[in-house]
Amino acid sequence: MELTVKKAKLWMEALNEKIQKHKEYLSELDQAIGDGDHGVNMARGFQEVMNKLSDADYATPSDLLKDVAMVLMSKVGGASGPLYGTAFLKMAMATKNKEKLTEEDLTLAVEEAIKGLEQRGKAQLKDKTMLDVWIPVHHYMKQNSPIGWGNLEATAKGAMEATKELLALKGRAAYLKERSVGHIDPGSVSSYYLFQTLAETMKEGDESMTDVSSF
Repeated sequence: MELTVKKAKLWMEALNEKIQKHKEYLSELDQAIGDGDHGVNMARGFQEVMNKLSDADYATPSDLLKDVAMVLMSKVGGASGPLYGTAFLKMAMATKNKEKLTEEDLTLAVEEAIKGLEQRGKAQLKDKTMLDVWIPVHHYMKQNSPIGWGNLEATAKGAMEATKELLALKGRAAYLKERSVGHIDPGSVSSYYLFQTLAETMKEGDESMTDVSSF
């Protein structure tokens, strides 16, 4: 399966719908260990993304992802805007000038996004951040060809749920120390939504694509 401009736009539409639907839940999670505004910020940012994408045409998925990055960096408050903006910008840079993104291209894009997140957030695996979803997902993508998108979604979900038992070492949650244990990281949940909607978008049409061996 390949990610075209059309599918990239469908992905962003699905992600926006998911975030709008669950924005109160995201903010409730953030109230427990953060500033309490993750859902509101993400909902506002991705609505702005949809406003931008609805009026634009793109030659490549990279061009679209770059616009997503720019909107999130300028419209989302707190840490979420710079972090998600960085992730999408790195994905755009890694896939520049490609009209369609193969599963290999997407794997590289996620890898570059992780590098950007690590650099900007100064975080690593098990710090109870969004990276606790991104890194396991990338590991799955790298180890499985072709990618099983249902299994990728399950990987993201399991990684998200596992943040509940982690001690926060980065961000505002780190100030809570042991009290941060027992709460799911809100950034890991929005990251799960990102990969969940990507998987759903990529799975569309799989039924007619049996015995695919090109990846």
